[in-house]
Amino acid sequence: MKKLLFLIVMLFALAGPVYAAVNINTATQGELETLQGIGPAKAKAIVDYRKKNGPFKLPGDLEKVNGIGPATMKKLRKDITVGGGTTAKTENKPAVRQ
Repeated sequence: MKKLLFLIVMLFALAGPVYAAVNINTATQGELETLQGIGPAKAKAIVDYRKKNGPFKLPGDLEKVNGIGPATMKKLRKDITVGGGTTAKTENKPAVRQ
C-alpha cells in the first residue's frame, strides 16, 4: 500500500511541470525566456511590445511582435496564456558580462 501511495505522489510531482503556462501579459523577461524558441532578444521584444501597445488579447497576438512568426507560435501555443498567473519556473541563468 505504501508503494502505491508513493507512486501516486511521484506521478503528481512529476506531472506539475507539464502543465506550466506563461502569461505573456504579466511574465518577466526571465519567465519568457523559459519558453521554447524565446531567447533574451525575443523576450525583450515581447516586453517592449507589451509596454508600448498594452496587453495581448489572444495568444495568437504574439505574432505581432517582430521576430515571432507562425513557426514560433506553433511551438509556443500550448505553453502560453493571456490570463491567470505564470506558473513556469525561471531558470537561474548566469549574468552576461559586457
